[in-house]
Amino acid sequence: MKCRPGSLTFGLLIISVFFIIAGTNILIPAVNGVEQNLTEHSWIYSQGTIDDMRIYQTVAGFHGQKLVTGTRGTGTVSRSIDAQVYGGFQDGYNEIWANEWGVFQNRPSRYAAPITNSELKNALCAKNYEVGSVYSESYSNLVDLVKDTSIAQTDNNSVYSIHSEIEGTARVGARVQKGSGAVPIYVMNGVYSGYTNMRMSLESGNASILTLPCP
Repeated sequence: MKCRPGSLTFGLLIISVFFIIAGTNILIPAVNGVEQNLTEHSWIYSQGTIDDMRIYQTVAGFHGQKLVTGTRGTGTVSRSIDAQVYGGFQDGYNEIWANEWGVFQNRPSRYAAPITNSELKNALCAKNYEVGSVYSESYSNLVDLVKDTSIAQTDNNSVYSIHSEIEGTARVGARVQKGSGAVPIYVMNGVYSGYTNMRMSLESGNASILTLPCP
């Protein structure tokens, strides 16, 4: 699309919600760079405070495709995200595909305030320098924590499978970047306080095909 001199093309979207049922499908084609890919499937149910963001991109700067999504505030959230990112492939197969579905309710929650002064903590960090992936999780102010985290890493693939149910504070982060010269095709970080039930599977590598079952 060519813009004539003096014209300005822009998009600004501000959503202020008390109760939303949302379904979004996005398909964005094209671009070149270092070959990388990612498949994500995640689901979260949160009662309390949530502050998270995901950034997907195929090329750095003002090139390629970008997609940013996030949720912030206090209330009840039930949300699922499915995404695939292919960037830097010379055959032209470069795209971002994403689907986000959610129910967001601005209702008072008994988890809105800090629950406890507990010093009980739990943390995990996994890195794969061959694939360029990292995943980290930490839990603090724990009242209850039930978690099932599986890590599978080889020189060709990384698979992170997470299922955590928590009363307290959870911090989760992930990144996929195949070397310092590549663009990070995936960056995710989130902080959840209150009651949280979270399931997420991330797979990246030379053949990133979602092999994990959906929650």
